[in-house]
Amino acid sequence: MAIRIRPVAPQDLADVERIENEADRLLVDLLAPERWDPAPAGADRAAQAGFLLVAEGDALVGFAHVLEVDGAAHLEQLSVLPAFGRQGIGRRLVDAVKDEARRRGHASMTLRTFAEVPWNAPFYARCGFVEEHPTTAFERGLVATEQRLGLDQLGRRIQMRAVLHRS
Repeated sequence: MAIRIRPVAPQDLADVERIENEADRLLVDLLAPERWDPAPAGADRAAQAGFLLVAEGDALVGFAHVLEVDGAAHLEQLSVLPAFGRQGIGRRLVDAVKDEARRRGHASMTLRTFAEVPWNAPFYARCGFVEEHPTTAFERGLVATEQRLGLDQLGRRIQMRAVLHRS
């Protein structure tokens, strides 16, 4: 199936939420948290400063959400339906959001993730992200949010950054 990466459209927003909830089941099965909050509504994601790109074949199969805060680009969420995993769709979404962030004038992009989950930090490292320490108020706020949600109790959380080289 051919996959096209494109900006989100209003009719995609319910699918964005569904895709994240389905993809999160993999983490829930692996990490066995006492509770896991459902994904935010797609409309709530779209209302935040930043951008959403979707991966579409016969239907939507994945998305990436980038926040733009204080002049910085932050990959907030990347989700691909499990049935479409390990087909390069996540990598194509990461490459596309890096390209879009670069086009918007960003020199780098950050993210926060689980260090030992194979489809988290090791995947992002293959995409050019390297581990770093949070330094900005926004980044420290993300750490505090993760602690409040109990994510730090499920495994080591890290911040990563990719430099967005000019073409």
